[in-house]
Amino acid sequence: MPVKPRSLVLDMFGEYLRYIGPEVRLTQVTNLLSEFDVTPASVRVTMSRLKNEEWFTSRREGRETVYTLTQTMVDVLDEGRARIFAPPARPWTGDWTMVIYQMSEAERVERNQLRKTLAWHGFGPLTTSTWLAPGDRSAEARAFVGEGVREQVDILRCSSEGVEHDRDMASRCWDLEALAADYDVFVAAHQTLAREAPRLIGAEALIARTELISTFRHFPFRDPRLPLEIRPMPWPGDEAHLLFRRTYDVLGAAARAHVSDLVGQPVPAAVESDPAA
Repeated sequence: MPVKPRSLVLDMFGEYLRYIGPEVRLTQVTNLLSEFDVTPASVRVTMSRLKNEEWFTSRREGRETVYTLTQTMVDVLDEGRARIFAPPARPWTGDWTMVIYQMSEAERVERNQLRKTLAWHGFGPLTTSTWLAPGDRSAEARAFVGEGVREQVDILRCSSEGVEHDRDMASRCWDLEALAADYDVFVAAHQTLAREAPRLIGAEALIARTELISTFRHFPFRDPRLPLEIRPMPWPGDEAHLLFRRTYDVLGAAARAHVSDLVGQPVPAAVESDPAA
């Protein structure tokens, strides 16, 4: 399935364009997205819409439009990158962070937004109004719970009756079987790429790396990174994470070189990644 232009913009800025400087010209975005068969007209429309959604600010320089990521989007990209490259398992202390909320039907919008925020931060629903995350995440939870709903939200640090109970709660909060199956599919679909990655250059390297990132980036927002002690074993997320990191790194230099040619500026590496992390 072709990647949507707005997803490509997210990928290109997250991985390359944000590192060439604070401002990026529309022609640079257009040249880059042309490698994915996105027309200049589609790029213009997409960038205009994303500006209206406050992904970017822009200014005119002659006949050229110059875009700058908003601080909100910089923060989103930073958080997403941290999640993607985080180790696949958290250390286990025996503690859970529990978020309990009580909201009326009249507060449906606020309630749905809180659920989305909890899911984004790796919490899973034990019940409709009780969400869990492994480890002490209470400070983080207090930070992202909006001021308007704090009186209806309780944040607790708790523990269970033991590791078997922990495993049971984890299986109720997250669909681990479906997640494991999707990890298996990812590994099977990318084993050939992992073997061929060292020989890819130019557009092939860029397109392959973009597909790899686009496919894998959804996993960290579904996977609670359960500690080894309480997750199913064997866990295919470890193999998927290692395959992603190694292939991402192998394709990096060739992809960045091609982007540099397209935008007319050097593109530094976004992160020094450790394939064994």
